[in-house]
Amino acid sequence: MLKLLSENNKMYGYEITQKVKLITQGELLLKEGALYPALHKLEAEGMLETSTEIVENRVRKYYSLSADGKKEVVSKLQEAKDFIEQLQLLLNLNPAI
Repeated sequence: MLKLLSENNKMYGYEITQKVKLITQGELLLKEGALYPALHKLEAEGMLETSTEIVENRVRKYYSLSADGKKEVVSKLQEAKDFIEQLQLLLNLNPAI
């Protein structure tokens, strides 16, 4: 979610679920029951900021990265990259040439 928000100025919950579905070609379905608790946790930790807008007579809550959230994206992406590299070594997916 942090990566998506780093690539988009702001997003609302349903938009995030649909973007994940699109990017993963439907292989990963982010359900609201998992999404909103995660968003609320990130907001409570100061990683996200929120704003609301009226869209078609409904209040829509948008999420965007805070300054701390922008720093966290860099850190988390590096952690993910390191983890993937270790998995590749463990599973011998990148055999030495």
